[in-house]
Amino acid sequence: MAARHFRKIIKIDEEKCNGCGVCVPACAEGALQIINGKARLVSEVYCDGLGACLGGCPQGAISIEERLAEEFDEEAAMQHVEKQKYTENKVLHACPSAIVSRFDKKEPVKQVLTECGNQPSMLGHWPVQLRLVPPTAAFLNNADVLLVGDCVPFALPDFHTRYLKDNVVLVACPKLDDFQSHLTKLTDIIAHAGIKSFSVIKMEVPCCSGLVNMLQQGLKNADKNIPYKVITIGIKGDLKASD
Repeated sequence: MAARHFRKIIKIDEEKCNGCGVCVPACAEGALQIINGKARLVSEVYCDGLGACLGGCPQGAISIEERLAEEFDEEAAMQHVEKQKYTENKVLHACPSAIVSRFDKKEPVKQVLTECGNQPSMLGHWPVQLRLVPPTAAFLNNADVLLVGDCVPFALPDFHTRYLKDNVVLVACPKLDDFQSHLTKLTDIIAHAGIKSFSVIKMEVPCCSGLVNMLQQGLKNADKNIPYKVITIGIKGDLKASD
């Protein structure tokens, strides 16, 4: 074992960590992996202690502490990264949302197809992407707003009729998009638009929980007390939870 001495190194709060995996690609040295649903430090020698992963954690579960630890080994870290780069395990461990799945499609009922084919869109505004919606947009005033994960409308066949009617929709991905940029925009919207309520509609995969964290932080930053509920959709389009 390498010599140990006091130095800065990351600390993971397992109670706060929800296994979303956002921190994994944020660490250029490959020091982090999702193991048993939690972010773990693979090896002390892979962590440089600079904390590039801190800002990538929507749960605030990562911090820097100073303790006895093995010396950071840049060469070993780079070898580790190269070894992991082309393996399927790195993709699968990054987040459950990356696991490839295939489902058996149910036979559609002809009547349902006919009705859906004549069903008008329930969308009453544009744009829908959070990054494109200005805080001063008139459609936000006194609106019930849906903060929706990118994948939800693809998984949920009746998204328009079940949720979109009479509501305003803001679409975002807390993992693939710039979380901090989205948080800033959402905070501005909350602060300046007269929003009546929020509904967060997210997928069941852990990374999508970042939408809830984004809204909670936005409400706190804007010092607003707007009621909200959370709806979780399964990857097969079933309703998992609503509160």
